[in-house]
Amino acid sequence: MEQPLAIAVAQPRCTGHDVTANAVAHAEAVRAADARVVVFPEMSLTGYELDAALISTGDERLAPIVAACAETGTLALVGAPVAGPHIGILAVDGGGARAVYGKVHLHGSEAARFVPGEPVVIEVDGWRLGLAVCRDTGVSEHAARTAALGIDGYVAGVVHADHEAEVHGERARRVAADHGVWVATAAFAGPAGGGFDRTSGRSGIWSADGQVVAEAGPAPDEIARAVFTR
Repeated sequence: MEQPLAIAVAQPRCTGHDVTANAVAHAEAVRAADARVVVFPEMSLTGYELDAALISTGDERLAPIVAACAETGTLALVGAPVAGPHIGILAVDGGGARAVYGKVHLHGSEAARFVPGEPVVIEVDGWRLGLAVCRDTGVSEHAARTAALGIDGYVAGVVHADHEAEVHGERARRVAADHGVWVATAAFAGPAGGGFDRTSGRSGIWSADGQVVAEAGPAPDEIARAVFTR
């Protein structure tokens, strides 16, 4: 049996386009989370700014996150615009960063700049984690295609307005019910850029039977943590 997997969902404070300040907030969240994996919201490194410059895997501004991951043994799943161009996820650990995912189901004006990716699974300590970004979680086909690759958990970064606080919970429970997997969703709290002046917070983690096992509140810088078990 694989060891349990400690996972956290973080909703750091965010300043639109300010990658340097946002990276510091990410590093603080990594250190505070005490988890093997920390999941961050959609485009968490830049804010939901569709014109933000693409972030390369060697960007020196990622150094605080790399250092925090090296100190804690953490894998951080960071939201950022990446080469493709994709609305992507960077997997950051003590060795650096790599682009691992591009959002599959683009929404509205996103398609004017970005191209869709494909379902992806990453493996951490024997746990297979399917990746998703925001609208992906609302398209049942996405979870189905990802689950078909073989997953133990479905992890997502999202941005929802403050009146949509229940959305990611509803979607998480559906994925758990359909596929029998753990779900972890990191949602922005506070201003997120791109017209999102007030966002939902309420990042959460749901067990494979659809029960919420950890949930953050509505404020920036909160973290929720749980342990995935078989």
